[in-house]
Amino acid sequence: MKTPDLASFVAPSVLADLDRHAAAFARREPFRHVVIDDFLDAGYAARLLADFPPFERGNARNEAGELGGKSTVERIRDLGAPYAALDDLIQSPAFLGLVSRLTGIPELLYDPFYFGGGTHENREGQDLDPHVDFNRHPVEHWHRRLNLIVYLNREWQDDWGGSLELHSDPRSPDDRITLVTPLYNRCVIFETTEWSWHGFGRIALPAARRDLTRRSIALYFYTRERPPEESADTHSTIYVDRPLPEHLRAGTTLTEADVEALRTLLARRDQHNQRLYRDITRLTRQLEQSQAALQGGRLGRLRYIASRVLARLNR
Repeated sequence: MKTPDLASFVAPSVLADLDRHAAAFARREPFRHVVIDDFLDAGYAARLLADFPPFERGNARNEAGELGGKSTVERIRDLGAPYAALDDLIQSPAFLGLVSRLTGIPELLYDPFYFGGGTHENREGQDLDPHVDFNRHPVEHWHRRLNLIVYLNREWQDDWGGSLELHSDPRSPDDRITLVTPLYNRCVIFETTEWSWHGFGRIALPAARRDLTRRSIALYFYTRERPPEESADTHSTIYVDRPLPEHLRAGTTLTEADVEALRTLLARRDQHNQRLYRDITRLTRQLEQSQAALQGGRLGRLRYIASRVLARLNR
């Protein structure tokens, strides 16, 4: 791998203003994050957008295994020279050092598997419920520490939905939301913790803009250790279903749009419940298989005989 020149990929203005961006990241509003405009060199960002994969090339199945409005490509190195260069860049000591300086998190690790990352494309009608991300790498068991997202949308407005939402706590009636519009060459870096709740609202584009999609590149970084106060048991992504729209109150006459919104909310809740049921069934099956393996050996037979003897003595 050729060692990339950081200044050929990251905009000079970003490199010159690292201290200001690091100070912005350190503020907890609602948790540690920083938004950096014009993050990549302008010519390089344009090449990434030009080679962004078509929707049909990616994996468009959701966590329920159904075809949906989100397409992802994890193996970005196969997407052409600009993406191969990006893969070289983000694993280089220079880039990892840059992100460490911005965030104050040392010894960051690049994910060669791109689990959950890579290119993301979202179509009309797609949304993402507030969630905290899985906290351990599925293979290496490293601690997930940072999300770095670069948006590639030439035009976007908050009232179209799809803007990144950073939540103080989506389970609380006092939830505070910070919006980040997914504009072209805008980078957002935020910590991955048990309180870094984020998502985006349902994309509803104007009729004249229905050909647009929400495009981004998502990169995740890890460490071998993390502060004890941030540690938690290993878990997958944890979602919180969106509440009812605020305008739905007693006495409200439902419009067709309201009914559709309710159908979507109920379907999403059912989908999350089904995923939990599948997880519980899988774990129960694994537990039963482990118990059968233990009971089938010599030790298992001795334990069975001992339990029968104890039962007779206790009569």
